Amino acid sequence: MDRLDNTIRPYAWGSTTAIPRLLGAEPTGEPQAEMWMGAHPGAPSRTDRGTLVEVIDADPERELGPDAVAKFGPRLPFLLKLLAAGAPLSLQVHPDLTQAKEGYADEERRGVPVTAPHRTYKDANHKPELICALTEFDGLCGFRAPQRAAELLDGLGVDSLKPYVDLLHAHPEEAALREVLTAVLTADPDEMARTVTEAAAACDRLGGPYAPYADIAHHYPGDPGVIAAMLLNHVRLQPGEALFLGAGVPHAYLDGLGVEIMANSDNVLRCGLTPKHVDVPELLRIVRFEAGDPGVLRPEAGPDGEEVYETPIDEFRLSRYVLPAGGATHDLTLTAPQILLCTAGSVRVGEHELTPGASVFVPSGEKTEASGTGTLFRATVVV
Repeated sequence: MDRLDNTIRPYAWGSTTAIPRLLGAEPTGEPQAEMWMGAHPGAPSRTDRGTLVEVIDADPERELGPDAVAKFGPRLPFLLKLLAAGAPLSLQVHPDLTQAKEGYADEERRGVPVTAPHRTYKDANHKPELICALTEFDGLCGFRAPQRAAELLDGLGVDSLKPYVDLLHAHPEEAALREVLTAVLTADPDEMARTVTEAAAACDRLGGPYAPYADIAHHYPGDPGVIAAMLLNHVRLQPGEALFLGAGVPHAYLDGLGVEIMANSDNVLRCGLTPKHVDVPELLRIVRFEAGDPGVLRPEAGPDGEEVYETPIDEFRLSRYVLPAGGATHDLTLTAPQILLCTAGSVRVGEHELTPGASVFVPSGEKTEASGTGTLFRATVVV
């Protein structure tokens, strides 16, 4: 079992206070957006035996277990994070596995450098995600029904939005959402900037359900993603609630602190709210133009105290233990690799005392018990 020393990524949208508050550390004044736990080559966790990449590479079957190696190859297939949004992240979507393989192979064939700013597919893997709120957490997830999106846009009283309102009323669901998103992302930039400015002023004036979009527009003035965001469901998670974000589902995180887990991939297609490259044709190929409820997940309690966030993904499985004072010791031994993260209280795992923000990597088959008072998240795989 290895205690992890993890990298904090200083992305501009990160909160300056949320992660330091959890860790009991003084803020630096700089954004602290994500703390990465895992073996992603961009920022692998460090251990006394080297980076987690080096530890796994030295003996994959010992660290991951033969079943996980047979199913996923000799690598840890997930990345666990603390994510602290102080400003909206980009509006984005992820490909499914087939789309990722095809897109990666196409860009490799065309000789597009992986580091090029216009490169879309960094690898050949999909990137399903799960975000579990530690504080109230605001986000956008999936399309609203066209009728509801039309009502929201129409309520702004902005003349230049009227064509989008008409399209949303005039077509079946898939065609309506596709046509409007396409029109928004391909509009004349200057005209769209004026529309966004008018819409932002109206959102400020009206408040209520428009307040999230006023805040988005404050951070991204003139960005077409502000209008695209109004096509999506706004959701506010309470602590312990989660969202699963599958392939093709447009989404954005807006504000809050959470535990995020994802398949190990960097494939992101952006729709807006970003200065980065937006590949509109490829984006429109990947997006699933289906309206629906965001599907807030609540953990399902098992007989041993483990609360599981059920998803249709094998590359990761997230659960938590909420350990009461004077409670029993829990056997966490698995024939699969796991990362254990404390987010509240003090939890003893083996010889390690974990306080908020502390984590350990547990190899497959390692005898593991947890006790104490607090909250412990478990990240593992399905084998």
